[in-house]
Amino acid sequence: MIAITLTVLLLVLMVLGVPVGFAMGIIGAIGLLIVGDWDIMMGILETVPLSTVNSYELITIPMFLLMAELVLKSGIADDLFEAAAAWFGSVRGGLGMATSVAGAGFGAICGTSTAAAATLSATSLPAMIKHGYEPKMAAGVVAISGTLAMLIPPSVILIIYGLLAEANIGRLLIAGIFPGLLICLTIIVTVYILATLDPKAAPTTEPKSWAYKFKLLKVVGPMLVLILMVTGVIYSGIATPTEASALGAFGALLITLMRKRASPRDLFDATLRATQGTCMIAMILLGAHVFGYFFTLTGVTQDLVGWVSSLDAQPWMIMAAIFLMYVILGAFMDQIAILVLTIPVVLPVVVTLGYDPIWFGVLVIVIAEIGLLTPPMGLNCFVVAFYAKRPVTEVFGGIWPHVLAHFVAIGLMMAFPQIVLWLPSLM
Repeated sequence: MIAITLTVLLLVLMVLGVPVGFAMGIIGAIGLLIVGDWDIMMGILETVPLSTVNSYELITIPMFLLMAELVLKSGIADDLFEAAAAWFGSVRGGLGMATSVAGAGFGAICGTSTAAAATLSATSLPAMIKHGYEPKMAAGVVAISGTLAMLIPPSVILIIYGLLAEANIGRLLIAGIFPGLLICLTIIVTVYILATLDPKAAPTTEPKSWAYKFKLLKVVGPMLVLILMVTGVIYSGIATPTEASALGAFGALLITLMRKRASPRDLFDATLRATQGTCMIAMILLGAHVFGYFFTLTGVTQDLVGWVSSLDAQPWMIMAAIFLMYVILGAFMDQIAILVLTIPVVLPVVVTLGYDPIWFGVLVIVIAEIGLLTPPMGLNCFVVAFYAKRPVTEVFGGIWPHVLAHFVAIGLMMAFPQIVLWLPSLM
């Protein structure tokens, strides 16, 4: 009863706008005081901050955030979309497909969904509308394509899941590659179907010459090198994810310097934003650990595992119910908040049912993508509306075909876990 009461109080604080990390830390401390005593609470509060930030794997977060900020400063996303548009633009719905490809490519060198959505909103959305695309359809493609950064490495939210679940971060990042490509393909197929059903909503553009197409491929070179500096070295075992994150940040700095976008002011802004993001995530992890200790003392997790084990239901039915819970939570809560609130409780149940934590983590992130689109939260939709200066209702109106297609992709990954697990199994 104490656990339920304090969890409800936690949700109230979050609804009132209290930052997630502080809300979880405060409620966790109150819970420790009630369940334990003053000495237990102070002992945990004195040790958790150091143990949280002392994690070697935590270094990946500031490095990948710095990499993302530098890539944004370099302006490479604009050129990625231009190259993709030249190759796909003459196909029915080609600019929408190009947006998906650019979103996947940008996600592979960015790692943050909101940054990807904001960048695509400023580049691909105006281009599609200029070429006669229906604004609702164009906005929906941009909103969904921005979510690819959550899956394709270097994904910051996958790293957060790995820290919370104490899972192998290298395997997690590699496990996101095939699902990310599957989601990208799902977006492309959805765009093609929509464009075929309503050709006026997605007109073709004038074909470009082969010489022009190959000329634009020069922008892909630095991007591929950066991807190899991160994903390639992790997969091959040459470097750990932490070392790869430093390589990625250095590579992004070189690209920014080569493109002459690295003024002292730009570098300072990029470093400052990466530092602020790191402090926010560290505070969330700290609060999650305090709250997790409280839950451990209450024994709720062990009771839940025992209750689920006693149910006369197929494991896949229980997993379907868990994923449905994440879909509902995603419509009302921030994705990081959902992870820190649920993973310590839900993951032991998932493992007891015999499922792989890596597979579960990737599926949760795919479902979190849906939460970034669906109202009332729908963060990516608000980001697209803000940066593209379009009505948010227009963006929400264009995402529903992609949400339905996402559920099909989720079903495939549930039915065939090797889509997620095959590539990391070869590491």
